[in-house]
Amino acid sequence: MSGVGVRLVQKVSSTRGFAKAAPYVIPALDRAVHRLTRGKVLLSARMLPGLVLTSTGARSGLPRRTPLACMPEEDGRGWLLVGSNFGRTGHPAWTANLLAHPDAEISWHGRDIPVTARLLAGEERAAAWEAALAFWPPYATYQARVEREIRLFRIVGK
Repeated sequence: MSGVGVRLVQKVSSTRGFAKAAPYVIPALDRAVHRLTRGKVLLSARMLPGLVLTSTGARSGLPRRTPLACMPEEDGRGWLLVGSNFGRTGHPAWTANLLAHPDAEISWHGRDIPVTARLLAGEERAAAWEAALAFWPPYATYQARVEREIRLFRIVGK
């Protein structure tokens, strides 16, 4: 996508209207396309890298599949996940799932990979947040819109 296209998508994704509709529309489309392509395609990954997280429900104990944008780390074994919830007030459910059950699985480029998640804090979180803002500037708008601190997780392959 061109630089103009990226900036336009970033601007649209920072709006309150996008924050209201996106949590319903984008994951549903991603789940359907991911299933139809046997794990090879996520529509949202046309803009940002994406994966499908399979975590264990914090309360239900049932598997929960969530398409997410991610920031792959340079070593190729880890990913940063940002619990922005599109700038909505509550933490996304998948973050509570990872806090309760850090062992999970991701579908990444058609491969299923067992992972362990860790909530970032302190200086490590601050450095990861700066990297996330450089990677996708709308995260700053999301954080400014809410009182909660957006959760950041590092997930690594086992």
